[in-house]
Amino acid sequence: MPVRRTTSIDLGSIRSAADQAFSRTAGAPLVGGNAVRILRDATENYPVWEAAIDAATATIHMEMYIIHRDSVGRRFIERLARKAREGVAVRVIYDWFGCGLGPLRGLFTPLLAAGGEVRTFNPPSLSSTLGWLRRNHRKLLTVDGRVAFVSGLCIGQAWEGEPARGRQPWRDTGVEIIGPAVSHAEASFAESWYLAGGAPFPDPPHASEIPAAGSVNLRLIPTEPFTANMLRMDLLVGTIARRSLWLTDAYFIGTGPYLEALTRAARDGVDVRLLLPRDSDVGWIVPVSRALYRPLLEAGVRIFEWNGTMIHAKTAVADARWARIGSTNLNLNSWIGNWELDVAIEDPGVAQTLAAHFEEDLARATEVVLESRRRRPVAAGRPRRRYRSSRRVVRTVAGVGRSLGAAVSGNRELENEEIKPITIVALLLAALAVVGFVAPWLLAWPAALIAAWIALTFLAEAWQVWRRSRR
Repeated sequence: MPVRRTTSIDLGSIRSAADQAFSRTAGAPLVGGNAVRILRDATENYPVWEAAIDAATATIHMEMYIIHRDSVGRRFIERLARKAREGVAVRVIYDWFGCGLGPLRGLFTPLLAAGGEVRTFNPPSLSSTLGWLRRNHRKLLTVDGRVAFVSGLCIGQAWEGEPARGRQPWRDTGVEIIGPAVSHAEASFAESWYLAGGAPFPDPPHASEIPAAGSVNLRLIPTEPFTANMLRMDLLVGTIARRSLWLTDAYFIGTGPYLEALTRAARDGVDVRLLLPRDSDVGWIVPVSRALYRPLLEAGVRIFEWNGTMIHAKTAVADARWARIGSTNLNLNSWIGNWELDVAIEDPGVAQTLAAHFEEDLARATEVVLESRRRRPVAAGRPRRRYRSSRRVVRTVAGVGRSLGAAVSGNRELENEEIKPITIVALLLAALAVVGFVAPWLLAWPAALIAAWIALTFLAEAWQVWRRSRR
């Protein structure tokens, strides 16, 4: 039976369905009437943050994964303390793991002495067996319910660099938001504040009560562990991008479904590009990322590595119409395990600005190519980097995880290039076996400690439930 084709297209219905799809995927509504400004690096972000803090009259809310106990971190804490002494309600949430020993060494003492409130997010506790391993990776600052800053930047000297010591500033991206969407940022902070044990505070104005400040439509997307809001969004955008999808990421370890989305888009003619670090503060990330390059390159994805100290931005721009800026990295820990916060912007002007920034960044990057493929042009003045399939296994094969999965499940034959990672894992397991035979206590003691910790946490949780039942 022939397919009946309609001659008219209801654009309104299509737009409504698309908005519904994005809202359901992200778990966040589209909010209009905002003014948005993209801010690059600490040179643009920090001065604007500090100016907003200095102008605060009612509230300052900061949710920050890392505040280093260095000159930059102390500068921000002193500024917040000054506003607290002036009577501004200052509330700060920090991640216990991200901030390390800084809080124990008095990082927040000036702020607390000035009357500010500080909460530790998800610290180790007997009431949670391993839940404290989940991180609050968000980077959010709101002031007076008037302006919000969402970014990939934390607070520390690394973002400003140390020219005297030859250390370049980290490359990063943030966004300033003024308008109704600030209400959603305040609501996100309030929920984190509650989870961190903070005392309730007055509700911020509803989005409908905040006057429009511009014409930009956006979604503020808070992600919690196991909600996968940004994973679904990234997969959706990778599926519907028609012309281009340009991604910048700091700790890229894409999952199988996401890698498949990128490769299918590239094979379908979409200009897919990845900008990743060549050097990282987390040293093992780079070789693991490189292990995923080959299938992407073979599909036509173009990969560039940043030539500077560190690129820490987490951004995406699709078809020069849609953009994402925030804290979520393209890896399972960010997508599934952490509390994250991102802004998805549906505005051609903002997206084109981010696309222009991406192209400028490529001038400071080196394109990665497969030697067997036809050569591609490289940014002027930059050397070509080659990856030989027989010599640089970790940088070219489909990935250690995929190799191990094939070896364990037998779902496909292993390739010659996968001999090295499989052999390394085999030797590590053999070493553990030898230790188990020769000095079993080296394995038994850690296992016993883990078992004891789990037992204590289970008992603590059971006791808390029993106490609640007796009330």
